[in-house]
Amino acid sequence: MSKPVRIFWIVFFSGIVVFIGFIAMIAWGVFGQLPSLQELENPSLVLASEVFADNGNSMGKFYTAKGNRVHVEYNDISPNVINALVATEDARFYDHSGIDGKAVLRAILEFGRDGGGSTITQQLAFNMFNGERSRHRLSRMLQKLKEWIIAIQLERNFTKQEILTLYLNDVSFSDNVYGIRAAARTFFQKEADSLGVDEAAVLVGMVNNPSLFNPRTNPKAATDRRNIVLNRMVTNHYLPEEEATALKAKPIDLSHYRKLDENNGIAPYFRDVLRGDLKKWCKEHTNPATGQPYNLYQDGLKIYTTIDPQMQAYADSAVDRQMPVLQKMLDAQKEIRTGAVWAEHSNILEAAMRSSERWQDEDDAGMSDAEIRNSFNTPIKMKVFAWNATREKDTVMSPLDSIKYNRQMLQTAFMVMDPFTGAVKAWVGGIDFRTYKFDHVNINTKRQVGSSIKPFLYSLAIEDFNFTPATVCPAVQQYFPEYNAYVPAKSGSHWEPGPYPLAYGLGWSINEVAAYLMKQFGPQGPQRFAEFLKQIQIPTTVTPYPSMALGACELSLYEMLGGYTMFPSEGIHTDPYYISRIEDKHGNILANFAPEHKEVLSQSTAYTMTRMMQGTVDFGTAKGLRARLGLAEMGGKTGTTNDNSDLWFMGYTPQLLAGCWVGCDERFIHLDDNSSDGGHIARPIWENFFTKALADKSLGLSRDSRFIKPDSLNASLQYDYNSQSEKAPPPGAEGNNQGNGDANSYTDTTAKSKSNPY
Repeated sequence: MSKPVRIFWIVFFSGIVVFIGFIAMIAWGVFGQLPSLQELENPSLVLASEVFADNGNSMGKFYTAKGNRVHVEYNDISPNVINALVATEDARFYDHSGIDGKAVLRAILEFGRDGGGSTITQQLAFNMFNGERSRHRLSRMLQKLKEWIIAIQLERNFTKQEILTLYLNDVSFSDNVYGIRAAARTFFQKEADSLGVDEAAVLVGMVNNPSLFNPRTNPKAATDRRNIVLNRMVTNHYLPEEEATALKAKPIDLSHYRKLDENNGIAPYFRDVLRGDLKKWCKEHTNPATGQPYNLYQDGLKIYTTIDPQMQAYADSAVDRQMPVLQKMLDAQKEIRTGAVWAEHSNILEAAMRSSERWQDEDDAGMSDAEIRNSFNTPIKMKVFAWNATREKDTVMSPLDSIKYNRQMLQTAFMVMDPFTGAVKAWVGGIDFRTYKFDHVNINTKRQVGSSIKPFLYSLAIEDFNFTPATVCPAVQQYFPEYNAYVPAKSGSHWEPGPYPLAYGLGWSINEVAAYLMKQFGPQGPQRFAEFLKQIQIPTTVTPYPSMALGACELSLYEMLGGYTMFPSEGIHTDPYYISRIEDKHGNILANFAPEHKEVLSQSTAYTMTRMMQGTVDFGTAKGLRARLGLAEMGGKTGTTNDNSDLWFMGYTPQLLAGCWVGCDERFIHLDDNSSDGGHIARPIWENFFTKALADKSLGLSRDSRFIKPDSLNASLQYDYNSQSEKAPPPGAEGNNQGNGDANSYTDTTAKSKSNPY
């Protein structure tokens, strides 16, 4: 053998040895740690956690910027997607073991002009373990070799179907959408198993360059790319040429495009509250795969809730129908039109300006306070919330005026639940989550409850103090010497002094009757009532004071609904709950949830209260509601607080319970009309919801349902409720806050002190 030939073979075999040694060094982690076998078998894809309604429909997801993906199994992916992917990205996928030698040789000979020769397995390896593609040629070569090694390991540990599933769950699409399931839902509002050939071609076409082939922003490039995918499906015998020709002539249909985010989807206020609960749960529970607490944004949890999508839609619709009407009423008031309502509240505006991003940005830019305030008074173009189809409008106003505008928006809270199971069925926490994130339903958002508390007071009177619906009560101001307080605080009521039957006092929500009841509880009456609220499972500790009888305390709508469950459910309190179970990404159940039940009231008292509260909706402060809905039986209670700042309606049928609150976040902003009470303002939302829910046969609600009358009902509690329905309202009842109170109803005639917060 000649010397040159011998040198050639020495160099050749030495190169092979060096190359093998180099590969071995990469595999041993000399140039950076490679994933272990355990990591390959349990790939840690960042998966969004998904929230489901009670019918299994998706309500939305919790995810990071790169985590908007939801895991889907191979059998739940359309064969059209699989065929399009293999035909386009790796035609010999089923024949190689991770590296396609022909594709690599072609890439070398053509200098990468027709692709880099990466197989689907290599692309998966890069997506899962490399991250960002290096721009330096030598570093990129090292990355490529690592991809080869990982690809071979993947092929050894996974089937071809599993590799395709991992790839399609991980790959990114246009608009920062990750995973085939999220892409199918976003671009076509379909599940991944329902995608047609052309839709699959559009999505697969994106993976090569998501920004360039985005059909929403670059339809021509996306269409051309789709057609290339269809051609490759023909070439690789996945699609007849005639069908491909027909599909290429079609435009890309994005009429159903909808990218889910926190601002849309079902019940966004509810999902935001749920997020907080789930983050707490995750901190308290460990993921066995990682040994770390569960991560809500990465671990692909599946959260199943009690929300009924149809009831939620009816609840949203009821709010959308009533709130624009109320806002128009508020905007028409003189002090709102002129801005006079802010005359004594400049401190609130100052605080709002200083806490805004605009103030912080301008302060960081070195502007003086005077310059910043001047900028807040300079009109600029902006978008603000509006009651129209898009829930926004373009306008010109100063930033200070925009603060006033937003603070003058009436807000609402509406919640629906099953009083027997505790399942929350609908949750509306405000008028528009995109603009106003603050939730008004949850247990931490408390407002004065007004007369909606009176059913609790009346329950105590019947349960422990031998009152009956027929007990006559005077309607006069009461003095409580132990507190040096008058209730109601304002003397000279518009009511005749009575006496009135207890049932009539509740139906017309007569404050003086409520004060009389509190007086009959004795010197420690307020303390006894506060204890009773704890007894019926109201979580908030209420400061005992005589004005509690009129609702001079703050509770959340969530708590109030929990308290009201004892009426339709025969004295059994049921805690509201809204998570039924939590599963991991594989469908393994991690936690089940069930409500707590506790008997807090006798059956006879609970039934008596349901019959008395029917007076509210038959002849009282919500007169005619039961008749309009055509219900055999129901109960309800209005509530109106100081200056109409808080407006309530609580109501229930033998099957369903719901409550509504309306008011402004700034309590000095309120409706002034004499008829602006809970019966006129909050009740229409409740009524509109039930009108639609009762008409929907799929919900299984019956107009003929009745409350269960206990066999042990005390004879003294049996009362002819119909005798009240023919009576005229008490003198002065109409147009005077319906007996729910005025500006002074919840204060004392004596000077306030630290021990007298009301």
